[in-house]
Amino acid sequence: HVQLVESGGGLVPAWTSLRLSCAASGLTLSRYAVDWFRQAPGKEREFVAAITWSGDRTVYADAVKGRFTISRDNAKNRVYLQTNSLNPEDTAVYSCGAGPRRPFGERLVSGYDYWGQGTQVTVSS
Repeated sequence: HVQLVESGGGLVPAWTSLRLSCAASGLTLSRYAVDWFRQAPGKEREFVAAITWSGDRTVYADAVKGRFTISRDNAKNRVYLQTNSLNPEDTAVYSCGAGPRRPFGERLVSGYDYWGQGTQVTVSS
């Protein structure tokens, strides 16, 4: 198992922004489409966003459309999630995941071969 590593989370007030980063150790991340998903305490995993291997297509959950932007820099082997206009409902552990045979754009939160432990995003009321 190759664990992806997320960073960039923190405790922030509402209406601010964070840029989350996803990197891989021992994996060429540019070979894969990558998802961001999140999980709040006591809740199920929730799809957030996805991006193709080349970055030419993106998909977002309705809850974050217009506020979050997923992007990638394959030269740096990184995937990012820019989170704007954060509100307390966005509080969760944010993780990235990838799998070589996952269908793209179906907002699934399963079938990952690789994923990280996540970075905590806490948005105050």
